[in-house]
Amino acid sequence: MVEIIPTCVPQSAEDLQKAGHAISAFARSIHIDIDDDIFTPVLTWPYVERGKWKEFELGLTGFEIHMHLMTDEPRELGIAFARAGAHSIIGHLEGFLDTAKVPSTLDDWRSGGAKEAGLGVLMHTPLEVLHPLVPSCDFIHFMSIATVGTQGIPYDSRAPARIAEFHTRYPEMLISVDGGVSLANIGDLTRAGATRFGVGSAIMKSEDPKAAYEALKAAAENALQ
Repeated sequence: MVEIIPTCVPQSAEDLQKAGHAISAFARSIHIDIDDDIFTPVLTWPYVERGKWKEFELGLTGFEIHMHLMTDEPRELGIAFARAGAHSIIGHLEGFLDTAKVPSTLDDWRSGGAKEAGLGVLMHTPLEVLHPLVPSCDFIHFMSIATVGTQGIPYDSRAPARIAEFHTRYPEMLISVDGGVSLANIGDLTRAGATRFGVGSAIMKSEDPKAAYEALKAAAENALQ
């Protein structure tokens, strides 16, 4: 099953509400990017300064919420989001100082209430680093852009081959993709093995977000036939 999940990059709790309202007519899932100004050169809600976040509520009733933590040492923040009602938590492999702590961290997120816990992987990270940690994950989240932190960074054409290589080795693992996803590339990404897509600009900056969402979903589903 193909999932198209609109992406929000919130600067405030109000931004979350606005994003939820904007997509509520056609989507019941939302992908929320969180940046700490350490892992990426960007600061977003709920961070109030570099590396420091404040208590929060998600307040998105009726949505399946996917938290994408582009942060250093994401364990505690992930637990907080899990307890706040997030459906899934993504922590970046590269954000862990000690990758031996990945399995216990993902377990902590599930124990906190998340239904899914997975790892995000940057474009430059060798797949070999990921392999020992795959059994601990419910999904793997591949970045399809060379750098992260803001919406609108160009898509990296190396992504499908990288995803296909991983999919060949782990055909049962759910693969999600994030970064520059558009009508021009979603078919290639789907044929490579991805079925879940975090989509920012192609939906949220479209003149008709609902039509953009439906077109992306149709293109991905057609690629599976």
